Amino acid sequence: MTVEEILEKLEALGNEKLRLQNKKHGADDNQFGVKMGDIRTLAKPIKADNELAKALWKTGNMEARLVAILVTNPKKLPPAELEEMVQSGRIPQIADWLNSYIVKNHPAKESFREKWMNSKNTWAARAGWSLTSGRIAREPEGLDIPALLNRIESEMAKAAPEVQWTMNSALAQIGIYFPAHRKRAIAIGEKLGIYRDYPTSKDCTSPFAPIWINEMSKRLGKA
Repeated sequence: MTVEEILEKLEALGNEKLRLQNKKHGADDNQFGVKMGDIRTLAKPIKADNELAKALWKTGNMEARLVAILVTNPKKLPPAELEEMVQSGRIPQIADWLNSYIVKNHPAKESFREKWMNSKNTWAARAGWSLTSGRIAREPEGLDIPALLNRIESEMAKAAPEVQWTMNSALAQIGIYFPAHRKRAIAIGEKLGIYRDYPTSKDCTSPFAPIWINEMSKRLGKA
């Protein structure tokens, strides 16, 4: 399919109610309001095509960018292009899909993780802390956990909301997977109070770090 054909299909799948809902969650007017499941269905028959993905990304359209993410082969994506995509994510949904499908599978992810954690670009910093959160849970060897806690304690309160989300995830992962640092992680969460009053449905775990840490530690048998 061409870029034009994909945009036509996305527009036909659009829903005004969902479009308005997306705007409340950070999207701009360059979107159609397409369900995530419909975007996946549209992208599924398209083979990995980085050139098509690049063209879709350039449209700036939210759903076209989500399709672009799904049809990108991370291993063939030049590092400079990845960094440009990350820095121009602009919408949480795009940033999260980008991190899940491309960033964490890119060969240069570790060098970018260290670089982005110190970036002044909001979306790059969000991605850097997201990668760090993943490493804490799955590949913590070599990480300086006390230093990470120091940074979180001193920086998270002043960080942009988009960055706070992934820094908070890193804090929770430390508390869950490192019992020796759990008490301090919980204390930092209590001190900062970020997401203390976050609305959470009954079947979900609160993102407030002390609650998240205690509940997941019990669930994983790490209490």
